[in-house]
Amino acid sequence: MELERLRLVFYALSDRVRLKILRLLLEHGELCVCQLQQVFGISQPNLSFHLRVLRDAELVRTRKEGKWVHYSLNYDNPVLRVNLPLIEGKDVFQESTGTLSCDVENKIT
Repeated sequence: MELERLRLVFYALSDRVRLKILRLLLEHGELCVCQLQQVFGISQPNLSFHLRVLRDAELVRTRKEGKWVHYSLNYDNPVLRVNLPLIEGKDVFQESTGTLSCDVENKIT
C-alpha cells in the first residue's frame, strides 16, 4: 500500500464519527445516508464529509439506488480487515443506535 493511501486510511480511522459509521456498517451490512443521519443528528453536509473521507480511504463501498446512496464496508481493504476487531469491540461505542429507518422501505432494527 502506497504511503499516501495509508495516510488517507489512518486519517479516516482517526475520527470518532467515522469509526462509529464503520461500526454501524459492520453491524448492519449496508445503510443509506438517511439512516446514518438519524443516528448522528448532524447536518447532511457534515455527514457527507465523513462519508467522503471513508470513500477516499477506500474503507467503504457505495451502491446507488434511485436517489439513495447505500454504504457498506470494503472488506478488500487490508487495513480495514486488520482493524475490524478493534472497531467491533463492545467498549468502543456504548450508546444505542435504536431503530434505523428511511422514508422508503428500508428498515433496520
